[in-house]
Amino acid sequence: MCGIVGVISRTPVNQLIYDALLLLQHRGQDAAGIVTMQDNKCFMHKARGMVRDVFRTRNMRALPGVVGLGQVRYPTAGNAYNEEEAQPFYVNAPFGIVLVHNGNLTNAHALKKELFDVDRRHINTDSDTEVLLNVLAHELEKSARDLPLTPDAIFKAVSAVHQRIKGSYAVIALIAGHGLLAFRDPFGIRPLCFGRADMPDGPEVVVASESVAIEGTGHQITRDVEPGEAIFVDLEGNMHSRQCAAHPSLHPCMFEFVYLARPDSVMDGISVYQARLSMGESLAKRVISTIPPNEIDVVIPIPESSRPSAMQLAQRLGKPYREGFVKNRYVGRTFIMPGQGVRKKSVRQKLNAIGLEFKGRNVLLVDDSIVRGTTSKEIVQMARDAGANKVYMASAAPPVRFPNVYGIDMPTKSELIAHNRTLEEIRRFIGADALIYQDVEAMKRVVGELNPEVVGFEASCFDGKYITGNVSAEDFDTISAQRQTQGDEDDNAIRSRLVLPNPSSERS
Repeated sequence: MCGIVGVISRTPVNQLIYDALLLLQHRGQDAAGIVTMQDNKCFMHKARGMVRDVFRTRNMRALPGVVGLGQVRYPTAGNAYNEEEAQPFYVNAPFGIVLVHNGNLTNAHALKKELFDVDRRHINTDSDTEVLLNVLAHELEKSARDLPLTPDAIFKAVSAVHQRIKGSYAVIALIAGHGLLAFRDPFGIRPLCFGRADMPDGPEVVVASESVAIEGTGHQITRDVEPGEAIFVDLEGNMHSRQCAAHPSLHPCMFEFVYLARPDSVMDGISVYQARLSMGESLAKRVISTIPPNEIDVVIPIPESSRPSAMQLAQRLGKPYREGFVKNRYVGRTFIMPGQGVRKKSVRQKLNAIGLEFKGRNVLLVDDSIVRGTTSKEIVQMARDAGANKVYMASAAPPVRFPNVYGIDMPTKSELIAHNRTLEEIRRFIGADALIYQDVEAMKRVVGELNPEVVGFEASCFDGKYITGNVSAEDFDTISAQRQTQGDEDDNAIRSRLVLPNPSSERS
């Protein structure tokens, strides 16, 4: 999962992209990058770390131009600690293309070989984004060979890209001297939307992973990019769009609504906040059928994504909703921290219990999901240490039983607490007095009711159904092998600066 943004304007865009990336920081905390273009020349700065740490004043001054891209990353393919795999990626032919990508290509390994053997293109990293960029570059070269680059030629190239690549992808690319291209996979698994503002100097168009990055930078939401659709915005701000997939259907990732997205975003016509309220309503029915409500004294969320579900659940049970944990906002989200060792170390640094809310009470803890179980185990113990009489645990999402290959950091079965374990075995592992999970079909139903145009959801980590229909055992093995080679970061590792040799930055 990553956060991506692209802008075409008439005024400098470096600060606008920086502000948008801050609004998307929750989508990735491993690395950040910005590229801008001025007079057909690229200016890029990218490095590991949070947005506020990667970009200093000298870096921002070295990013001139009125068009640009940005990305915040956490790794799902490739190496978490290889700084060369931070985005954006650049290729000089044809035209000069810079690209950012959110998602995961399941056939990246096969495509890499095909690119070398057939297309005569060299891939220098393990990143599937570089593979995607080179496939797009090759198809653009074929489509516009000896001809002007028109929107028709661009859309023809995107159609060919859809035919070659498998998996999930939301893409924003800049084509030097021409404009901004954005497209989405035929199932719409990863989110992408766009908006605009009428500025004094002309129209300003922003494309981003979440609506919050558009509204939060003062733009009006236009709509989501449709599954399989491509949009092209020329340098004058004129927009062209076309459906480029043969059989598109809207199946957004359910985990976006469970955990990944900000609650104030709207994705594919569904309010993330309302989706989480609906999950809490559905979960309440499961709780009532498992634990008599009179045995619950208080409902406590595990900050922060579970709060809407916990509030709705408490209201339905008629029980007090209390904040029992204080979150240290300066520690990253444990789910997207590379390396299990880092996760284990960070839980108690991240949360602290308020003893007053636990002592002598039967507490129902509500989390958005339970993935690896190690965090839940520590939190249950924290509640007991704070004096809780009984500790019940409820998950607003169903058991995560299957690997995810579409861009979420859970690719290996061995990391999933619910894989091949019974509910009782999971309960014993985390140490709760009772464990209640959301029902997968109920979750799909209540969230789907918020937008009837949604055909279904990509929920493979819950139900094992891979919506693209082309995930092979070899794909799982390749992704698992990448995951297992990543290891934990040395805490004292030095973060090097990655930047194109911009003349202005060399003088700073």
